[in-house]
Amino acid sequence: MKEGRGTGRENTGKNHYLVLKKFCLEQGIDLFGVADIRDVKKDFQLSEKVLAKLDKAVCLGLRLSASVLDEITVCPTRLYFHHYRTVNASLDQLTLKIANFIQKKGFQALPIPASIILDWENQRAHLSHKKLGVLAGLGWIGRNNLLVNKMLGSQFRLSTILTDMPLKPDQPLKDDCGACSLCVKMCPAQAIKDNPQDFEHIRCFEKLKEFQKQKLVDQYICGVCVNVCKGK
Repeated sequence: MKEGRGTGRENTGKNHYLVLKKFCLEQGIDLFGVADIRDVKKDFQLSEKVLAKLDKAVCLGLRLSASVLDEITVCPTRLYFHHYRTVNASLDQLTLKIANFIQKKGFQALPIPASIILDWENQRAHLSHKKLGVLAGLGWIGRNNLLVNKMLGSQFRLSTILTDMPLKPDQPLKDDCGACSLCVKMCPAQAIKDNPQDFEHIRCFEKLKEFQKQKLVDQYICGVCVNVCKGK
């Protein structure tokens, strides 16, 4: 059924948004936002045929354990590695459940997992969860090159569902890290700079490889800057 124009369409988008957000929060999702992707989906590493039908991204976040992160000082721990994978898996399960909820409503839903990297060195994935999170009003890109949320800092994991569900999109925030530079001081790779745009991806990646070679963790993760970025 085609929707009408003007206020009717806006009300429909708002109603779908409220219903979907309520369902997501009931499932245990901590962060929820919707982004309009019409101007950015050209950057996605996904089929043009599939993307042609989709114009919204539902951005979802699941909180990390502050206590697990507190054990991290200058390098990742085995406990954080296990927790990181567990939260990703839990978020992927929730994302699938929410995608099925959207499909049962009669709309398309393409779930994108929390962590599938196509190219680690160049930081390429099917899409950027954090950039969509910015468009969805969940936060801003901090000095640590991660999405920073007002309340949670960077202590969460993200996933995305692309959909044609008529949802009212959220608006990006105008916040930033302000005077906080804890991550700059703590970064073991010295990859984080005062200007977020000066973040050194290669230095960060080399340190991640070093941690893996030392058998501290079995994949490229660190967690030092995540630990110190706590939000309010």
